[in-house]
Amino acid sequence: MKSYIISKKSFYILLILIVSVFNVNAQSAGKQPIFVLVHGAFHGGWCWQRVSKELRAKGDLVYTPTLTGLAEHKNTLNDKIDLNTHIDDIVNFIIAEDLHNVILVGHSYAGAVIAGVADRIPERLSKLIFLDAMLMENGQSALDVSPDDIRAYFIKATTDYDKGLSIPFFTSDFFGVTNATDIKWVNERLTNQPFKTFSQPLVLKHAYGNHLPLVYIACTQPELRAIKPFADKTKSSKDWKYLELKTGHDAMITMPVELSNMLQSLN
Repeated sequence: MKSYIISKKSFYILLILIVSVFNVNAQSAGKQPIFVLVHGAFHGGWCWQRVSKELRAKGDLVYTPTLTGLAEHKNTLNDKIDLNTHIDDIVNFIIAEDLHNVILVGHSYAGAVIAGVADRIPERLSKLIFLDAMLMENGQSALDVSPDDIRAYFIKATTDYDKGLSIPFFTSDFFGVTNATDIKWVNERLTNQPFKTFSQPLVLKHAYGNHLPLVYIACTQPELRAIKPFADKTKSSKDWKYLELKTGHDAMITMPVELSNMLQSLN
């Protein structure tokens, strides 16, 4: 059997290489926080344009992926898209982009999406921020936590429109958008929501939030009736940091500067 003797010089070179690789990996895992902003139902990554511009102007790294079947991906709408599809979208996005120390923000319906992401890859995340978001517990769907009249509307509307494939979008006034220019801009971009994303229950294998810090930002002027119970729940819970913005549900459209400043304060 051959024996290999390594010189002292070669040993030190090898040691330096090992330490360098370790340092690169440590820096990769500990680099600056990264915002991943996840849109709600009927929207797309486009809705974060003003917020992402504000954050990037101050040096933040920001990503605004669009979920399958919506906005620029509306051509992919099909009857297989469900809540798990959207959770997979964000999990795969974070892994593919090799993102770490992610501040994951979910608006409205995306409260379910980011809760699912945290359940799967908590090691990639540093904080969960729920922007006027729905909060589904394990085994609950978006339909389950919706008021009775809204649930009935969703089911009837999707049946009448395309036999259960998608929920026709609400216009921007429902989301608290009041500026005429903004109303036109938003309405031109809203798309139908895949119905199964609302009917499929959220499945969690760990505690809600998977031990990550939880922040809830409520939009209070006007309050969206379907969302208010979730805001009230977090406001009275010691497990949550609760904040408010005096604007409508689509704060990223109606109050982007204030929302950006709030997100940065949580960085």
